[in-house]
Parts: sequence; structure tokens; C-alpha cells
Amino acid sequence: MEYTLRPWQPEDAVSLARYINNIHIWNQVRDALPYPYTEADARSYIAMTQEEAAKSAPVNFAVVIDGKAVGGVGFIPGQDVERISAEIGYWLGEPFWGKGIMTDVVRRASLQAFQTLPVTRLHAGVFGKNPASMRVLEKAGYAKEGIARKAVIKNGEIMDFHLYALLKEDIV
Repeated sequence: MEYTLRPWQPEDAVSLARYINNIHIWNQVRDALPYPYTEADARSYIAMTQEEAAKSAPVNFAVVIDGKAVGGVGFIPGQDVERISAEIGYWLGEPFWGKGIMTDVVRRASLQAFQTLPVTRLHAGVFGKNPASMRVLEKAGYAKEGIARKAVIKNGEIMDFHLYALLKEDIV
């Protein structure tokens, strides 16, 4: 399935809210993502990404299929001694799961991050109950570095946190 990656735009708010307002997505991401997710949340998020992009290289991107933003991928640059690393986060609307889209998105976005950000390492943490996301990272070239046992809590359940990383020298 064809898709494009591009910075978020104000007209993405309706589509963003439609696809990310999904309990199955929310169960696999950090609690900072609101649920339910409204169009007001979408407008606020998009404005924040545009403000960030105006200051430096964009780090948050919409996954666009047939003109609609149906997913996202982004990076949180590290600070202080971790400033050479960035955390990748991603999601995709449920109607598009299982089609290989997110693996390609993560691969492409990671390459772009290495080309535009001053980082040597990208990393991700995945809840133990999300093997699909682990497969996405592995197929995109990320290596499992370990498991932080009983390190995260979601919906009142304490879980393992699987740690993955990709080094710039491994793909560029």
C-alpha cells in the first residue's frame, strides 16, 4: 500500500483524531497520549509539531494514505549526556495493521532521522504484550538490547519493557 511521510498539517486534525482515538492503540502507548482523543487534542498536537519544526529539523511526521493522515512516527531527541540518541515512537490506524506499512515507515523514518538529527543511536521501548511492535522494529533493523523486567505500568498492569536500538553505523 502506498503512503507518504510528511510533517503534520492543520488539515490533518480530523483524520488524526479519527484514527488515533482507538483503545487498541492507546493500550500500547505511553499514558501521555490522551484517551479519548479529540479533534482539539489533534489541533493542539499539530500546532506543537509545527512550532518544533520551525525551530529545528522536523521530528514528527504523519503517515498519509489516500490523502488522509492515518498514522504517525516521531522522535524525542535525548538531552544532556543522551543528546546523541533519540527515542522513536509510532502508531498506525487499526484498518492498516498487518500490511507491512509500519515496518517500512520505521525504516524510512529512521534513515531520515540519522540524516537530519545529530544522533548516532535510535531506541524504542515496547510493552511485553505487544509482539507486533517488536516484529516491526526487528524487521526495520533494530536489535533487541534487553528486557527491563516489570519496568512499566499500563492500565494497572505491571509489565516488562523490551528495549530495541538501531545504530547509525548499522544502516548509513
